Amino acid sequence: MAVTIKEVQGRRALRRFIHLPAKIHAGHSAWVPPIYMDERNYFNPKKNTAFSYCDTRLLLAYRDGKAVGRIMGIINNRHNSFRQEKTARFGYLEAREDSEVIGALMRQVEEWAREKGMERIVGPYGFSDQDPEGFMIEGFDSPSTITCYYNFDWMPAMMESFGYDKDIDYVVYRLEVPKEFPEFFTKIYERACRKGDFEVFECNKKREFKQYIKPVLHLMNECYSDSGIYGYTPLEEKEMDELAARYLPLLDPRFVKGVKRGDEVVAFIIGMPNLVEGIQRSKGRLLPFGIFKILRASKKTKQLDFLLGAIKEPYRGRGLDVLMGMKMFMSAQDAGMQVIDTHHEMETNLRVRGGMERMGGEIYKRFRVYKKDLSPAGTAPA
Repeated sequence: MAVTIKEVQGRRALRRFIHLPAKIHAGHSAWVPPIYMDERNYFNPKKNTAFSYCDTRLLLAYRDGKAVGRIMGIINNRHNSFRQEKTARFGYLEAREDSEVIGALMRQVEEWAREKGMERIVGPYGFSDQDPEGFMIEGFDSPSTITCYYNFDWMPAMMESFGYDKDIDYVVYRLEVPKEFPEFFTKIYERACRKGDFEVFECNKKREFKQYIKPVLHLMNECYSDSGIYGYTPLEEKEMDELAARYLPLLDPRFVKGVKRGDEVVAFIIGMPNLVEGIQRSKGRLLPFGIFKILRASKKTKQLDFLLGAIKEPYRGRGLDVLMGMKMFMSAQDAGMQVIDTHHEMETNLRVRGGMERMGGEIYKRFRVYKKDLSPAGTAPA
């Protein structure tokens, strides 16, 4: 049967869009469903400020009357203005191994982007770098985390067959939680502590962290913008509130570390116990009992997942990364953690990668964001 592409309109179609991946990945043991309460808010223009400055297109592919694929097209106008680009994005692409379905979805988004005057398209990518980014190209034998895509292993070759090639890779390191810290790091830690210029703040309860949420997110804005983090656009105040509401319920305050100089937050790092088992058991539903399965998993897991981190530019190279890292490792030891997933790190960020490798980290996953020229000479999906 021929493939038909329809725009998502109405609550029923949006529900179909949101729940389609669970059907596609049925039996895929490493796939993790989204938290559906969060997912409904994410795709709701009334609750997600990003829709106010982005052009979007949500599409479903149908064959024989059944939904068989989906995709989202995004033009982040604020990012394009900030970076002086004409770039579209595709994201949330899901389908079985069917080049006709995937090709039809990609072609629709590409044509839409050309009509909007875009010169290239990248993806998979969401509204911002806080959303899942990049298809996995290495590490298919390792469990997923909630902040990353977990695509089938045939997807990279499929993208290349449609004329897409590498824009950037992200690497993920696996760190063993050490029983004893290397002498090199211990000396840096002790020196940073002796100087007395900086104060490490740690939190035991979520309400203690609330006072730091906005300073941390403002620091992230500053650092990620200045460092040229791929795809990053500074968050507005309302988006900070939305991001905090999205992740604060899941955060464990033991794994929030920061550094102040006086009253100024100059560095931070945030981790989260791996929640994958609980989310899989709850099938992504918090109510009525899913939240308890997720909380139980967070207490049993032996893996800590890093989420975010930054150091204010004038204070880099002064041991603050080691200061926070050692505190994080100490908390991980106390919690019985055995391994740490470092989350995405740009392959070009050699400074951070060097620190990971000095701690014995090994790359165990790699994700790729693809790009394609949208000029008339670009190769269109067959």
